[in-house]
Amino acid sequence: MSLALTHRTTLVDRFVSKSLAADIVLVVAGTALTAAAAQLQIPASPVPFTFQTLAVLLVGSVLGSVRGALSLALYAVLGTFLPIYTNHTLGVDHLFGATGGYIISFVVASALVGFLAEKGWSKSVPLMFISYVLGTAIVYAIGASWLTYGYLGGDWSKGLAFGVTPFLIWDAVKAIIAGALVPAGWSLAKALKK
Repeated sequence: MSLALTHRTTLVDRFVSKSLAADIVLVVAGTALTAAAAQLQIPASPVPFTFQTLAVLLVGSVLGSVRGALSLALYAVLGTFLPIYTNHTLGVDHLFGATGGYIISFVVASALVGFLAEKGWSKSVPLMFISYVLGTAIVYAIGASWLTYGYLGGDWSKGLAFGVTPFLIWDAVKAIIAGALVPAGWSLAKALKK
């Protein structure tokens, strides 16, 4: 039995047989990748560049909507008691604090990008790039709204200044990188099948 609610193949399904055990391993692996990526930082001002959102989008596009969303939901839950959030932080206060909207948005973003991948978008560089832009827009919409209304008194100028603008260039770079990686993976899968 598989957790996948669709018969459409994602990239990982070209390499791993569909089974409940495989799905569980893949979900945990997606969580682990996101946790590891959250720790990778390039110092920048005012906000450091992390690879966390890159992992969120890759997990969705490679695992698909259900497994991707489950991976990020597991990440959100495990981070309440394991130090897997950015800078090895943990706790309910992070999940429900100023950055909690971003963590919660990862589930939705991964599900959307995974859904689009299941529709074949992950085989095309332009479509994959667009799906990452859409996934990133979800992260911004939920995360910045949470930050703005929950912690900045509804002041959108501050919400955008703290929760969106510093990340734009980094997220564009991540979308370009990720937009090329998954279609390249499909090309590799096709070449190996020959």
